[in-house]
Amino acid sequence: MSTQTARAFHGTLVHTPQPTHLEVLTNTLIIISPTGVIQSLQPSTPEDTIPSILASHNYTLSTCPLTALSPSEFLLPGFIDTHSHAPQWSQRGTGRGIDLLTWLNKITFPQEARCADTAHATRLFKNCVAGGLKQGITTACYYSSLHIEATTILAQTCLEQGQRALIGRCAMDRHAPDWYVDANPDSAIVATEISIAQIQALDPSGSLVRPAITPRFGISCSDATLQGLGDLAARHRELPIQTHFNESRGEMEFTKELFPQFDTESQLYEVYGLLGPRTILAHAIYPSEFDIGRMQARRCGIAHCPTPNTTMDEFMVAPVREYLRRGMKVGLGTDCGGGFSASMLEVMRWAFMASVARKGRAGGEGINGTREIEEEISVVEGLWMATAGGARVAGLGDKVGYFAEGMEFDAMVVRMARWEDINQGEVDGVMSLVEEGDDMETVVERFVMTGDDRNIRRVFVKGREVKTLD
Repeated sequence: MSTQTARAFHGTLVHTPQPTHLEVLTNTLIIISPTGVIQSLQPSTPEDTIPSILASHNYTLSTCPLTALSPSEFLLPGFIDTHSHAPQWSQRGTGRGIDLLTWLNKITFPQEARCADTAHATRLFKNCVAGGLKQGITTACYYSSLHIEATTILAQTCLEQGQRALIGRCAMDRHAPDWYVDANPDSAIVATEISIAQIQALDPSGSLVRPAITPRFGISCSDATLQGLGDLAARHRELPIQTHFNESRGEMEFTKELFPQFDTESQLYEVYGLLGPRTILAHAIYPSEFDIGRMQARRCGIAHCPTPNTTMDEFMVAPVREYLRRGMKVGLGTDCGGGFSASMLEVMRWAFMASVARKGRAGGEGINGTREIEEEISVVEGLWMATAGGARVAGLGDKVGYFAEGMEFDAMVVRMARWEDINQGEVDGVMSLVEEGDDMETVVERFVMTGDDRNIRRVFVKGREVKTLD
């Protein structure tokens, strides 16, 4: 998908190319090609030199419209949601304080089963994708329902609205209600193959939407289904894999009962060919040292989902600091609707708060039951996980997540609130007002900790504008 024309911006760009490095590029000219690729990025560019720079790329101001960002605006890379359930969009905010397995059977499976109705699925997914774009989520790793047709509708919706996405039909042939389960392993595999083919037919190059092999989790997948999906992954080496992993103590105990031949879930998925650099493991809350070692060795990605993890029936905090210390791939996930919010800003805040709780927990339990003292996640690290880190998890680290020539332009225009804007009636939202003399590091912290979707004025995916509040 391409834009009709090239476009350019001049102003302040902010991104996190490294986990602990917030880079601020001022007076920067960025030129985006008609295909949505960043052609040129030049910091400290005087305004009067812009026409000549455009000319050097065979553009004029008429063939490459320029947006001059105001002193109250800056560009930020688009957010990447590494774990979300599109069929659960309408159930957000329900089911707090109950355990995972009860939540699935009483709330989630009935909601997902409604996607058998294609009219419902169409309406629901249109709202879900639009809601994500409104929040600046330019890429989402979606679990669909088990329905082939609904999964195709989700892919079509992402293409129509312009959201980049990995989309997987949930394979699940046991331990679910008889009205919401694959009949047997063969039907689970065949349905997955059909779903993959239909999504690839919609976007043959995979430039915006790609299918993902998606065993829901070990509890809902028999040995034969996991083996079949592993065989499918071996035949489709370009496809991502996503599943839930170490999501709760109850889930882990039940999985152990079902697969007594394996000591850990990492062994389980590795034996079936589902643990590797294309794998996105959602949650990863209670890993053993062995698990972490295997995840690291196999270069798996981790989708950290702090909002559901801390609001189910116990306060669960994944060892994110350890993952980052080891240089592992870590992103953030809203886990809609296990997570109550679709806002990545909210997820960043909860990631910070959960890490503070983990740091200060008296008698806290670390890896293998050891006590530990670790640093909380910084705001910059949270922003990195929501952008460049998430891109690595989704297998898109060479395309999006930060600004550089040759990368694709997935970005948002953020408008902050300044004291001088009050008199002009231009302050929207509840973001903390920016004081004169605040540096951009402070401004970004204010946005992450107090901003909302009203501060996200425009959103672009591969150069295409997919949201505007102007």
